Amino acid sequence: MRDDAASQSLPNLGSHAILPEGVRIYAVGDIHGRADLLEQAFIRIEAHKRVRPIANSIEIYLGDYIDRGPHSRNVLDQMIARATEPNVVALIGNHEEFLLQSLQDGEAFPDWMRYGGRETLLSYGVPAPLEASSRRLEETRRLMKDALPKSHIHFLESRPLSYSYGGFFFVHAGVRPNVALEAQRRSDLLWIRDEFIGWSGALPAIVVHGHTPVRTPRVEPYKINIDTGAYVTGRLTCLVLEGATRAFL
Repeated sequence: MRDDAASQSLPNLGSHAILPEGVRIYAVGDIHGRADLLEQAFIRIEAHKRVRPIANSIEIYLGDYIDRGPHSRNVLDQMIARATEPNVVALIGNHEEFLLQSLQDGEAFPDWMRYGGRETLLSYGVPAPLEASSRRLEETRRLMKDALPKSHIHFLESRPLSYSYGGFFFVHAGVRPNVALEAQRRSDLLWIRDEFIGWSGALPAIVVHGHTPVRTPRVEPYKINIDTGAYVTGRLTCLVLEGATRAFL
């Protein structure tokens, strides 16, 4: 996140996406195990609210809390605590979905490990073999299941897929074009990439998403991508929406 609050104003994206007076939304992109950046995001959001008080603020986190970065366990602890506060929405990402699947499906577990799961294992104190027999992998999976606190499992399993407000649709990966929002498939909301990223036409709402890393936030007429590759770049993006204005912290 940048050192200056609300540093970049964005163009008006249409009258259909204007938040009601007295409402502000903070949307945070993919965290991927960077507990340090998440803590900084919390601090900056709170500082912004102190400087610019508002009646109703909503925080929306777009998923992918875990994997790749070094402190997935800490990030989940932080998010569980944050989600107890009013008006905090923590969506599920494909990495959380993949972890839950791999804990139930031994065949998926090696793929999850290669997809960034090794760092998550290590954050829970579980050895992460680089090369292992199926027996060793099954033992690693069992250790991970035992290491996950019930509070973490409950948090992961209870995350919503999306959130809609004021002409905006918040989701992890994106939407399939020409499909109504209420008819979107779970797999698309969590995993879609090329068909959505390459779409330049209209959508039912302005879609605020992550999942596909970009060097800087990408703003298009119907899409705002705020995944700036935090685990590699050290940049965790927070989008601020208020009235007809858009800005970044």
